[in-house]
Amino acid sequence: MKPIPYTLAALLAVSALPSLAQTTAAAAEPEFSITGNLAIVSDYRFRGISQTNKKPGVQGGIDFEHRSGFYLGNWNANIDSEGFGGGNIEMDFYGGWKGSFGDFGVDLGVLYYYYPGSGSAPGASSVDSTELYIGGSWGPLGLKYSYMVSDFFSIDDTKGAYYLQLTGEHDFGNGFGVNASVGYQGGLKNGACVTEFGGSTSCSITDYKIGGTYTIDGWVLGLAYVATNRDIPGWTDTSKNISNGTALVSVSKSF
Repeated sequence: MKPIPYTLAALLAVSALPSLAQTTAAAAEPEFSITGNLAIVSDYRFRGISQTNKKPGVQGGIDFEHRSGFYLGNWNANIDSEGFGGGNIEMDFYGGWKGSFGDFGVDLGVLYYYYPGSGSAPGASSVDSTELYIGGSWGPLGLKYSYMVSDFFSIDDTKGAYYLQLTGEHDFGNGFGVNASVGYQGGLKNGACVTEFGGSTSCSITDYKIGGTYTIDGWVLGLAYVATNRDIPGWTDTSKNISNGTALVSVSKSF
């Protein structure tokens, strides 16, 4: 082969550097990642309703994500056992797939709510439940639809209950951010309709949240206001309104 002039060879080598760097970067991308999270909250609110009888909670979980977009995870929290048939821990197991198409993102998955000890209380039944969900995102906005494929937390003939939530967030930089959401729990029927103070009943619940965060050294300090359009008595203390508006304080960290 005829030798390539030195100057031409140098130019070809330099022009190949970007593709070589891209190949190296692609090769360096990990096949999967495992992360954990831990949080302390002043009250655990699920779709606007307190799960801890308006008392503090400790929460944490672990997530596995594959480069292809598939993921598995587990998240845990303490709860008020009186409202969960004797169970005092919520363990969520989920799996699905996430992907992005330009500025749009999609998330498909299944979530299993498991309550160890649920059903152990006299006359109580297990409240374990399973939901399917599909979510979409565009920039700072997100929309998620969850569909119950089991009875809604053990209430007979309540399959098909659904939850629709719109979320938004904005990062101001320097550690400051804001977030907000509005959700609608529908499809409740039969015994799933909630009984409020005064005896009135409703078969839907709308919840709202607006909050701010400040991140320092990886720790996220949160302050939010959460409320619903219902007034629901507590399970352990029926004089408490576990769905009224309240300020929530949280400290969390991912690792």
